[in-house]
Amino acid sequence: MTATATRSAADVAIHVATTIDEIFATIDGWRALLETRLTTDASLNAIAVDPLVESFAARAVGGQTLLTGAGFVATPGVLADAEWHLAWWLGAPNTPVRRLATIDDPAHDQFRDYTALEWFRVPVATGTRHLTGPYVDYVCTDDYTVTITTPVIVAGRMIGVVGADALVDRLERALLPVLRSGHGPATVVNASGRVVTSTDARREPGSILRLPGLAEALASLAHGGAAPLEGGAGVLACGDTSLALVVGA
Repeated sequence: MTATATRSAADVAIHVATTIDEIFATIDGWRALLETRLTTDASLNAIAVDPLVESFAARAVGGQTLLTGAGFVATPGVLADAEWHLAWWLGAPNTPVRRLATIDDPAHDQFRDYTALEWFRVPVATGTRHLTGPYVDYVCTDDYTVTITTPVIVAGRMIGVVGADALVDRLERALLPVLRSGHGPATVVNASGRVVTSTDARREPGSILRLPGLAEALASLAHGGAAPLEGGAGVLACGDTSLALVVGA
């Protein structure tokens, strides 16, 4: 018989961080490309931006990947030929990659002000990358999604955000085997205590994990580390991803 290795909680948290960090690194590369190529006012138009974004976004969402959407969303008024503009591509296994159809006319009944959405609003306020969700993405997938976005800065001003969507069910397939290899129950939550995935089937993605002291523990993990919970349980930061691993509860 072959013994099955059991991972420590710290090892599980590192694995979660590594999975998300790979997405972070990809998006950081896209940001660097856009900031390098869009260095003049003449290039700040949809005609120049869209082919550049398509060159990496369409490739990123094609085939068997964690990503189901990727692209760039412009700060209103930045692009010379488009007041509001999304350059976003969607993909799924065995399905042609397609560009997200959007309504960019504020006078239209179905127009949506994306600057009010968390994945745009928070990077604007903080100037740093942000992980939004899990939430039901009614714009793109109608499914539970995690969106990671980071600001794009050209000539000292934020011209928009670049980022990607990852379906929660794809993240679950990547993370659950490792979560199950630890000691006892394990749940990955975001900074607000919202469940990303869990070895406990009763803890559904998108639900709020309500445990005594969890909110305070999550707040204390802003700079990493771990914190105890009642009954011998604990919560560990998953690197600097803003996700946390709750174990033993």
